[in-house]
Amino acid sequence: MARLKLKEHVINRDWCKGCGICVHFCPKKVLELDSQEKVIAVRPEDCICCKLCELRCPDLAIEVVTIQTNQEAQTDQTTRMSEDD
Repeated sequence: MARLKLKEHVINRDWCKGCGICVHFCPKKVLELDSQEKVIAVRPEDCICCKLCELRCPDLAIEVVTIQTNQEAQTDQTTRMSEDD
């Protein structure tokens, strides 16, 4: 089964009005507002790629860019090893 992995947060600072909606919806507290009241990703390593920030931003100022990782290959390998026992 493919799983999403964060590649990057693309934030258009010109479009961001600093409303904080994305910050409040982030379940892992990845986003914060900086001194200019613009959103920044302060803990990108904690992102679970739920994309709530992207979906809720009224100005379309944030995009969560992801890549798919293939967990199925890892699971198949583990299953085969178990069957050999």
